[in-house]
Amino acid sequence: MMIKIGDFSKISQVTVKTLRYYDEIGLLKPAQIDHYTGYRYYSFDQLPRLNRILALKDLGLSLEQIAQALEKDLPAAELRGMLRLKQAEIQQRVQEERERLERVEARLKQIEQENAMIDYDIVIKKVEPFAVASVRDTIPSYPQQGHLWTELGGFLASKHVRPNGPCFAIYHADEPEVDAEVCEPLEAPIQAGGRVKSYVLPAIETAASTVHHGPFTTIGEAYKALIKWIEVNGFTITGPCREIYLNPNQNGSQNDPNTVTEIQFPVTKA
Repeated sequence: MMIKIGDFSKISQVTVKTLRYYDEIGLLKPAQIDHYTGYRYYSFDQLPRLNRILALKDLGLSLEQIAQALEKDLPAAELRGMLRLKQAEIQQRVQEERERLERVEARLKQIEQENAMIDYDIVIKKVEPFAVASVRDTIPSYPQQGHLWTELGGFLASKHVRPNGPCFAIYHADEPEVDAEVCEPLEAPIQAGGRVKSYVLPAIETAASTVHHGPFTTIGEAYKALIKWIEVNGFTITGPCREIYLNPNQNGSQNDPNTVTEIQFPVTKA
């Protein structure tokens, strides 16, 4: 028995627009099309196929994957492979949403404890590997690194090499002295010499990051907020801190209010 597309739509609870689209892409063709009127007619025998389409769609498969799954000669192993891949994707999304929920709950708790808006927003990001030139040495305190920048800048100038991004420092340790490595990003590693090294800085798969807008004399507040966030959200610091000078201070002034600095810590879930 043939029924019109509108009646088939009511029985199947699938819109006429969707049925027409399934026809266009060859997923569910009408049983018959009137050559004179162009009306589409379906049969009750097509309901099992439509139900399978809807069931597979509900599992998250794309229409292209569903079309493959409905092929008569599709091996069961291939369908299992599709579903296992979808299972992994869903599990990943669930994990990401669970972690996002934990961050929301931690943020709410922090706001409730401090009864105020948070000054620093922390984000999780992946930092890709890139080439650098650097000079590393121990210094008595963080502000006393000017000579390292002078040494690195002079070497790059002598080689006519220009950095291709913001300069930054990596702080490997701070006791008993500060183990600092000043870096300039490059297009590719260069032939270095003396104390200047050039290599590809490894990626950070998971970095907790925040941005400090203000003088270096107050950057400790940014570090305090970032470290507290890392602890509250169940992360552990796994490597040295990177301090990226997005808008460096002018004339080496520690009190320049227009300085913009990003702080990154590599982290992993505890």
